[in-house]
Amino acid sequence: MADIITDIKNAYKRGNAFIQLIFINVGVFFVTALVGVALMLFNRSASGFWELFQLPASFGRFIYQPWSIFTYMFMHADLLHILFNMLWLYWFGSLFLYFFSAKHLRGVYLLGGICGGLLYMISYNLFPYFAPMVDHSLMVGASASILAIVTAVAYREPNYPVRLLLFGTMKLKYLALFVVLTDLLFLTSSNAGGHIAHLGGALAGLFFAAMLQKGTDLTLWINKALDGLSPLLNKKNWKMKSKKSKPTMNVHYNRNPKDFDYNAQKKKQSEEIDRILDKIKKSGYENLTTEEKKSLFDASKK
Repeated sequence: MADIITDIKNAYKRGNAFIQLIFINVGVFFVTALVGVALMLFNRSASGFWELFQLPASFGRFIYQPWSIFTYMFMHADLLHILFNMLWLYWFGSLFLYFFSAKHLRGVYLLGGICGGLLYMISYNLFPYFAPMVDHSLMVGASASILAIVTAVAYREPNYPVRLLLFGTMKLKYLALFVVLTDLLFLTSSNAGGHIAHLGGALAGLFFAAMLQKGTDLTLWINKALDGLSPLLNKKNWKMKSKKSKPTMNVHYNRNPKDFDYNAQKKKQSEEIDRILDKIKKSGYENLTTEEKKSLFDASKK
């Protein structure tokens, strides 16, 4: 059992940003499902507890569980729900990393989830149609976050060809448009909250990509917050703080000549990636050579 846990940890650490997000979502799903099964055997239910992490439509209820604007996007209703969401995250997460960074991916995932959740709550409290449902409506799922990733890539590379099982090859902009139109058509369905959240996530991804082209990163504040929290979650840092040791000072006078070679190599690699991205913009991803695709994929993992 210890070996399995170690393997999972190593796979998580080695994985790309979207692989790590998939691990988190699947892990949360199995924990909640297994706890539910265990309690059910004793004729108990954990639904009341898990509702604390689901996003309520009621602002009055949200005040007492504000963390749910983040936690809901890592929870799923059932196996099919998480299966389809994780497939989309896998497909479009890998595509996202061809054109954006890993930090952008995690930032857009959270930004899309937040915007989708806010639009869901605002809509349920604004439109009279949803008034009877506000007090008992709760939402879970990563769909809004994933739609943000999809629309960000669609804005960046609208003519990128996507192969669909039943529909053949379709340009990414048409796929994104189809998904958005479908959500608009189902705004009054039984899953109205989910479709509203999809639209919020899609708009978040669209604005992220548009503003990034103008030099403004809408995910900057999210990534700064995550970077600030990461040392607090690192066990090694806690162990180091627990040890009483004298402060030390290291003074280095000589600079290693290899540093200059390393920096020159990094600059050369950066210039090559910029050249490849310009080529994609002019003639499309499909016209890249095998070596160029490999270079772009390797760079996306760093």
